[in-house]
Amino acid sequence: MTATLPHPGLSADEAADRLRRTGPNRLPEPRRTPAALVLARQLVHFFAVMLWVAAGLAVLAGMPELGVAIAVVVVVNAVFSFAQEYRADRAAQRLRDLMPLRATVRRDGRAVVVAAEDLVVGDVLVLEAGDRVCADAEAVTGSGLAVDESALTGESLPVRKEPGDRLTAGTHVVEGVCQAVVTATGADTRLAAVAAVTATAGRPSSPLAVRLHHTVLVVASVAIGVGVVFFGIATLLDLPLAESFLFAVGVTVALVPEGLLPTVTLSLAVAARRMAARKALVRRLEAVETLGATTFICTDKTGTLTRNEMTVVAVWTPAGMVDISGSGYSADGAATGAPAALALLPALADSAARCSPDAHVDTRHGHPRPVGDPMEVALHVLAAKAGVPAPPHPIGRTAFDPRRRRSSVVDADGLHVVGAPDAVLPLCHAVPDEARQQLAALSERGLRLLAVAHRVTPGADERDLDLLGLIALEDPPRPDVAEAVTACRRAGIAVGMITGDHPGTAAAIAREVGLALPGSPVLTGADLPENDAALAALVDHDGIVVARVQPEDKLRIARALQSRGHVVAMTGDGVNDGPALRAADIGVAMGASGTDVAREAADLVLLDDHFGTIVAAVELGRATFANIRRFLTYHLTDNVAELAPFVLWALSGGQIPLAITVLQVLAIDIGTDLLPALALGAEPANPRTLSGPARRGQLLDGRVLRRAFGLLGPVEAAAALAAFLIVLVTGGWRLGDTADPALLATASGTAFAAIVLGQLGTAFACRSESRWAGWRGNPALLAAVAVELAVLAVFLSVPPLPDLLGGTGPTALGWALAAAVIPVVLGADLAAKAVWRRRR
Repeated sequence: MTATLPHPGLSADEAADRLRRTGPNRLPEPRRTPAALVLARQLVHFFAVMLWVAAGLAVLAGMPELGVAIAVVVVVNAVFSFAQEYRADRAAQRLRDLMPLRATVRRDGRAVVVAAEDLVVGDVLVLEAGDRVCADAEAVTGSGLAVDESALTGESLPVRKEPGDRLTAGTHVVEGVCQAVVTATGADTRLAAVAAVTATAGRPSSPLAVRLHHTVLVVASVAIGVGVVFFGIATLLDLPLAESFLFAVGVTVALVPEGLLPTVTLSLAVAARRMAARKALVRRLEAVETLGATTFICTDKTGTLTRNEMTVVAVWTPAGMVDISGSGYSADGAATGAPAALALLPALADSAARCSPDAHVDTRHGHPRPVGDPMEVALHVLAAKAGVPAPPHPIGRTAFDPRRRRSSVVDADGLHVVGAPDAVLPLCHAVPDEARQQLAALSERGLRLLAVAHRVTPGADERDLDLLGLIALEDPPRPDVAEAVTACRRAGIAVGMITGDHPGTAAAIAREVGLALPGSPVLTGADLPENDAALAALVDHDGIVVARVQPEDKLRIARALQSRGHVVAMTGDGVNDGPALRAADIGVAMGASGTDVAREAADLVLLDDHFGTIVAAVELGRATFANIRRFLTYHLTDNVAELAPFVLWALSGGQIPLAITVLQVLAIDIGTDLLPALALGAEPANPRTLSGPARRGQLLDGRVLRRAFGLLGPVEAAAALAAFLIVLVTGGWRLGDTADPALLATASGTAFAAIVLGQLGTAFACRSESRWAGWRGNPALLAAVAVELAVLAVFLSVPPLPDLLGGTGPTALGWALAAAVIPVVLGADLAAKAVWRRRR
């Protein structure tokens, strides 16, 4: 029955006047970054600037083709990255979607429907089950009111409200009726406060961005340093100053890995597509690698580790225990126990279901959907499993009250009572000792407990009841969580639970899925210290459980763990999770059950809501990091081979001609090397990917440098230069002579082919840093090599490319020398790996 207010609400005129003074009931518009600025940032980051400078210097050096090609690389990569990033920052905008379009209010003494944005402070909201609360308000009257606040607080169960309690915008009524006076609208609501925190929680630089910045600095320093050295050498050789400068510019540009930026971007995109196939949607490309670098996962409980479905798992009756199978809101399942206990189950289930006449399971859409309080719906599912028909309509009802912590109904069969055991057992005239023992045992398991009682004598006075039994409910864990938590630990990743739910329930779930470890602390938000350093020391524990947290707490925890060097992944599905998802190194949102706010604030969205999908994404993230190292080694090896002809020319004082031209260098970097590099970026994860912690060093570390600059690069360069010199000498050239242009073009084509084929061998060598990975296992690499060979043939034989690049097709001897570079490179690599394994 709906209660009436002692006053009729605002008048239409007063509401209109307040609306003019306070403005509409809307969340503040977030400050948007103009699309042009987002694109511009992709064009002016450090590596892009370095490539712009290289393009400009190429034009100054008389190589406009090279300058244009480099500029195209920068623009194409910027557009691709812009398309990936443009939609990443809309969390605050999505918060507006939680505001309903219409609301029912009392104005001029009658109920009217108005636009939600027209609500003002003082309006009287009329709410019932299914309505969304569209402004902060204070309940003044109501009956059996229950509000789902999970999106804001993380509490898995609806919260009972009574007159005087606060209602928050963005929540919704799941049961009962209410009239409430609006206390805050728009920017003054709690929802707006969460939006403000989300908007101000800036994303940290990703580990990949930091590592790439370091790599680019090293590469830029080397390129500029080598260019300066060659400028000095050219000057000492008495070349004109202008020619010396242009030559140094050409060498510097040749050392810039033009293909590195698009290779990294496209490799991340390939990994993102693979993650999508594994039900993990990447919203920011850099998140692919960041997830692989994760060292601490802060996971929510409800909807992440659990199904967010209340299920009866056990019932105690005076004749013994009954186990209930099945999960969710389906009536599939069975009751097992002693015959005497099973005989008492229907009466208990019937009384429990009668106490919640408004709850039921809706099966109209092909799958069971709860209507009403999930716990009360679970009681109806229990009744269905016990074979009890739908309960009759009650004669009288006393709804659940937070102070009484029980509800009751009166019907033709007497009085039925269900509620918290400590609120029902004292009303029973005889409580067996076994009931109290089972109560303690079931509580230790972290189950939610209800006591059910009945009295045949009519009357609404709740006393002299007969105890029918105890009902144990749980929000069951997802089936793959325990295995996923174990996999995280095997990979060196700490896991903690950060939830708004009850600490007892959270701790029980943590123990059940193996998240909690012996001695792991169980805290509440109230236990968290104000001092950030103390907070960091307190929460940096594998297996920690922090319950009853507020949105600000999750944000502080993420930043505290980051301050201790962790790469933090934060999972969540509610509005309350938005700020922490945005501030964490990687935010992981639930796609099926999560809110738009959580999905838009996150970097990764789990489309199936399975915690286990995180493990699959971590594996792909780590594989991506390894793949970036693979093609970085591949690119740097190429640079050594490309630089060697210039070094040989300089050391010989110009007596040995240049083996390749700058345009041939560009043709190798972009024309032949790009596809094999991308194929290395698609190398599948190996079985050792999740064994041990993530690699924490730089992309460009000692092992990469030793392989590229100390082994593969020099071997490839020496073999290519040897082929070049042999072709020259067999053609009649002698040291100090001016080479015949036709002979030099043939020798240069041979060197060009030798470097390209050497890179083919290098590609297979780079599949593994420690062993021979074989020819198969990466179909993309085989296809890329086939294309590379075709492109090589085009560059050397299709006019006008040979004349433009400066190298013609090799002779039979030249092809044989060029092809020999492949076994030479692979042989040197296998020998080095064998030595490395023996030392290990």
